[in-house]
Amino acid sequence: MAAQAAGVRRQRAAAEGLGSHQNVVKYMGQDFEALRRQCLDSGVLFKDPEFPACPSALGYKDLGPGSPQTQGVVWRRPTELCPSPQFIVGGATRTDVCQGDLGDCWLLAAIASLTLNEKLLSRVVPGDQSFQENYAGIFRFQFWQYGEWVEVVVDDRLPTKDGELLFLHSAEGTEFWSALLEKAYAKLNGSYEALAGGSTVEGFEDFTGGILEFYDLRKPPANLYRLIQKALRAGSLLGCSIDVSSAAEAEAVTRQKLVKSHAYSVTGVEEVDVGGRPEQLIRLRNPWGEVEWTGAWSDDAPEWSRIDPRRRQELDNKAEDGEFWMSFPDFLVQFSRLEICNLSPDSLSSEEAHKWSLVLFQGRWARGATAGGCQNYPATYWTNPQFKIHLDEADEDQEEGVGEPCCTVLLGLMQKDRRRRRRLGQGLLSIGFAVYQVPEELAGHTDAHLGRDFFRGHQPAACSDTHISLREVWGRVRLPPGEYLLVPSTFEPFKDSDFCLRVFSEKKARGLEIEDVVAGNPCEMRARAIEGGTGWLLPRVYQVDPGALASRVGWAHPQ
Repeated sequence: MAAQAAGVRRQRAAAEGLGSHQNVVKYMGQDFEALRRQCLDSGVLFKDPEFPACPSALGYKDLGPGSPQTQGVVWRRPTELCPSPQFIVGGATRTDVCQGDLGDCWLLAAIASLTLNEKLLSRVVPGDQSFQENYAGIFRFQFWQYGEWVEVVVDDRLPTKDGELLFLHSAEGTEFWSALLEKAYAKLNGSYEALAGGSTVEGFEDFTGGILEFYDLRKPPANLYRLIQKALRAGSLLGCSIDVSSAAEAEAVTRQKLVKSHAYSVTGVEEVDVGGRPEQLIRLRNPWGEVEWTGAWSDDAPEWSRIDPRRRQELDNKAEDGEFWMSFPDFLVQFSRLEICNLSPDSLSSEEAHKWSLVLFQGRWARGATAGGCQNYPATYWTNPQFKIHLDEADEDQEEGVGEPCCTVLLGLMQKDRRRRRRLGQGLLSIGFAVYQVPEELAGHTDAHLGRDFFRGHQPAACSDTHISLREVWGRVRLPPGEYLLVPSTFEPFKDSDFCLRVFSEKKARGLEIEDVVAGNPCEMRARAIEGGTGWLLPRVYQVDPGALASRVGWAHPQ
């Protein structure tokens, strides 16, 4: 059987995100303009046959048909909930995002950050929609999915209980853009329940197509405050979370009213003058719309009386909306993880922003053919999909006296459609990647699929830290110019999934998919994989439970 990868597509990362927004894919073949025109001509409001207002749209287990949480749910259009509904009231803002009875705070934190960038928001939430002009009960939203932009249409029937929206809602009771956005994202992922639990960065990526960077706040770089300033100015999306030592601590509230393992969005940084001494502040938002920090610089804290009243008024610190200020040193002590989604993607570590080059590979792990597992399974590891990149030019900003010239590369391996598979009992797979330098004798003249002998004799030049069950595993590596082989894998062999592999480099890289035949009897390969390949000097690979590293990757547990 041959590795059936979809191919290689190259495109430059651009400030408005990745993929072709001008030529979006119509999700499930549904064309918004054509459907709206049909409804207007017939005088009948749209009812979405692909995501009907019925129990299956809510979920499959905790929100499944007949579950206690779905008793009494009634699907209603906004026109049935208030006399004059509005799509957006006074512009979309972060206070329009209030959590309901669904454990998707990670998504709400991403949406709240999205509202800080008007250009990005107008792409995800097209503004030419209303309940007054050309209203037909149909709305559209756009998301980035695995290398391309897709447009998702939904009808405006929303789940309610006792006359109130059940899930995401706006603090302004007549505004519905955020509730409809959540519905479109639920449709994209199969159901509302599929959105329970996740990482803020997943929402960031699907709203921008950007690339991610993570910072461990227990070991922050000295210039982190400046990096956050620059990121916010560039329109990047930022989130943060607090570590937990066990799942039992998830959503636990600290003495100073911070929620553990909960996704917060970073919405601003400011420096104020306190008695002639500069004080660095950071503004965060809890997507619950309430439960705020009660320490220094919180609402009505005594610190505010020490600054100029006009400056205090500018920072608007009194609103009880889940948003609050705290000192930057307190932020570093209280929080564990910072996530930045770079839109260009720009390098936040240099004063001059620059564009990165992108190579995008699409591929598949297929049981008995290209699902070889990690390096712990040498009998089958070589059967994994293989991709080659050529790094021809070193970075321009090489540090003097630090080894040979290198190329900075960001790698992101993303497994596809796993939320949709939850209802089938198929969760995230543990995934990772390895990078091998192609030796001179093989460079430039072979596109053949490299076999067992190559991996027996060569160690990776770089690899992901662990195999972990996240949608995307990423890594930043520095490599000398040359040819490299990329091998994405699941932790165990014989696991089926589609994936995409993104390679960002400062200088333009060239990519090539290796499409040689991988032959073998699946049963024989399974037996050899279990045997373990005695005597093969390969690095041992470890699998990590994401629950044990929840806050390390910004994971937000469902409530």
